[in-house]
Amino acid sequence: MLCPPRRVAMLAVLMTMLPLAACSSGANAGKSDPGTLTIFAPQDAAVDYKTNAFTKLMSEKFKVNLQFQTTTYDAGPASEKRQISLASGDYPDVYLLVSWVDQFSQAELLKFAKQGIIVPLNDLIAKYAPNIQKAFNDTPAFKTMATAPDGKIYGLPQWNDCFHCSYSAKLWMNSAWLKKLGLKQPATTDDLRAVLTAFKTKDPNGNGKADEIPLSGNTAETLLTYFMNAFLYDPQTGEAYPSTLALNNGQVQLQASQDKWRAGLKYIASLYSDGLIDEGAFTQNYDALKAKGDHADAVIVGAATTQNVGNLLTLGQKDGRDKNYDAMPPLRGPDGTSYAAYNLPSMPGASFVITNKASEQEQIAAIKMIDYLFTDEGHVLGEFGKQGVNWVKPASGDVALDKDLTPLFKTLPADPDNPAPTRNKSWGALTQYNSNKKFRGAQVQPTDIYDTRGVERRLFQATELYAGKEAKDQIYPYWNVWIGADEAAEHATLRTNIENYVSQSSLEFVTGRRNINDDVDWAAYLKGLDDLGLKRYLEIEQKAYQK
Repeated sequence: MLCPPRRVAMLAVLMTMLPLAACSSGANAGKSDPGTLTIFAPQDAAVDYKTNAFTKLMSEKFKVNLQFQTTTYDAGPASEKRQISLASGDYPDVYLLVSWVDQFSQAELLKFAKQGIIVPLNDLIAKYAPNIQKAFNDTPAFKTMATAPDGKIYGLPQWNDCFHCSYSAKLWMNSAWLKKLGLKQPATTDDLRAVLTAFKTKDPNGNGKADEIPLSGNTAETLLTYFMNAFLYDPQTGEAYPSTLALNNGQVQLQASQDKWRAGLKYIASLYSDGLIDEGAFTQNYDALKAKGDHADAVIVGAATTQNVGNLLTLGQKDGRDKNYDAMPPLRGPDGTSYAAYNLPSMPGASFVITNKASEQEQIAAIKMIDYLFTDEGHVLGEFGKQGVNWVKPASGDVALDKDLTPLFKTLPADPDNPAPTRNKSWGALTQYNSNKKFRGAQVQPTDIYDTRGVERRLFQATELYAGKEAKDQIYPYWNVWIGADEAAEHATLRTNIENYVSQSSLEFVTGRRNINDDVDWAAYLKGLDDLGLKRYLEIEQKAYQK
């Protein structure tokens, strides 16, 4: 998604001010109280960090006053406000962010470290953060992702072993409709066409109207990925990771420039031309998709591509419709290709950084605070809230998400008629720095996957259909690839332009604005990639990958 021109222009001007701002506002300038730590963080409507129970706990535990500069959970405005704070020179002691909202990119870490704005964390971690050290030792990939090419750790990413997030390109299908029509879950691309056609023409909801939507989706999670993986390996996850970069015998290549990408587009375009794909799948957001899944008069959606079935419809509906959607394994394409898209669920960059505004004692307090979040106690209290109010210790008979683990905690649902007593007790997603497999797997979940409280187990079991089916030798580990500071700006422009072009062109081919069966149109598309600098883009990526 492109920023409005006015926003882009504003950010461009502000970013040119950064070196001056960094030089003109010396470390600790204007500080009157060395016991106060200023934190820039996103805040949602249900939270007030000033009165928050976990803020009080952290302040008392680490003997430091906490003052917050807040932004929104809306990614665009959140990023803009962070950039403005940096450009103005009036930035905080600490940035405490949420990776899936906005965080420092690897390129930003290198740039701001060079300017002296960001403080390296290596010595602080070595002296004051035993739990971070343990996490690095237990999960070497975490330390690798956090460490810049020069060996410095300029910030901490949030490590999140979210199993169902690792394989986000899922297809959920209405099993009740399959049963009513006497159909089996499709295994091949041809099978799927037949099933979607039956959904469209045979009135599976039984209301006598041709109102069924065979297949839908949303703009945040591209519909293409699930289907493309029946033709070639496609790692896209939508807005979160729109790139189609992959490896071919150690060489970085763009999957969207390959012949098999064209074959995948031909298949998807044929489904669209037959009226089997919802036109709204390429324009609607999560809310619009869920409105169709929740359609009051009748169930109208046959299948949808989304990571989480809860994005398709509201769970726990009185008519039980939400229990009828089950995940479908990867499709098998015409030549037998059948992949699942894999991405590391932890995002490269950093959501926690300390700036040169923090005094030595404030730096120590900040790293100790984060280190506490790496403990089970700090993590549960920080993410979920007060014991006995937001969560309890497991009882006899409770079963962990990973049945091989001893249960650690059980979250308590808020009273829908009186949610106030449970609110403002935690920092939520701000604290998810050590969500490793053991922690996530130790949460108590109902064994009934259709219980609304057991959605995590439902997603876990659905993801088992995809796990291990990624093309391991083709996965491009972008999370460990650091683009050099001297090429970062050029790379960012190339990447944005190419990804936007691929996304727009693919949509045009699918919807018929361009003819995917026309060799001239396809050649023009490939030339467009060349004109945008695809060769140079791949050169930069290859160079960084081989470092």
